[in-house]
Amino acid sequence: MGEILRHKEDMISDFEGTIIDIETIGEFSNNKLYKIYNDSRQYESMQQVILGFINRQGLRIFCAQCKEAINDLKIITEKIIEKLERPFYAFNTDFENSVWFHQLGKTIIFDGELNKEKYEKKSDAVRSLGIPNYDDPFYDKGFLCMKAWENGEFDAAIAHNRACLLKERDILSKRGFRTPNELNFNK
Repeated sequence: MGEILRHKEDMISDFEGTIIDIETIGEFSNNKLYKIYNDSRQYESMQQVILGFINRQGLRIFCAQCKEAINDLKIITEKIIEKLERPFYAFNTDFENSVWFHQLGKTIIFDGELNKEKYEKKSDAVRSLGIPNYDDPFYDKGFLCMKAWENGEFDAAIAHNRACLLKERDILSKRGFRTPNELNFNK
């Protein structure tokens, strides 16, 4: 079994449900049709390396410490998802949905989308709503988190995921959520 880092913070949150944010490694598909038709295959080569969530019980993060531990994180994710309180929220539900569909072989439907429109950048939402950076070392640049993880900088990757969760909590609190776009699940 590979090594999984765990980060836990007890805090009180005043929303119902669970906000989920994952970090991945891998490449997005260059197939333009996948993007046009909102096809899950645009994320099929991505692998989850961090699972983070925040709910009324607190904030939890699980981080695979090597490629061999990715499968262990997959097993943890499958067990945790079944126990999390609904509704589920994410800033880009297509991303989490698609990665899990291709990596876990499961369709997990999210209830609320935290971005205002499909391609809103989290940094724009954070800036417009006056949300702090929460010590995000990458200032909402997920690509830098991917590189940090690949270079073994797990503390920085976890700090980024933590900041994402706190920012998404604030987005939910300040402006609510919308119904997610329909995603075409294709293998």
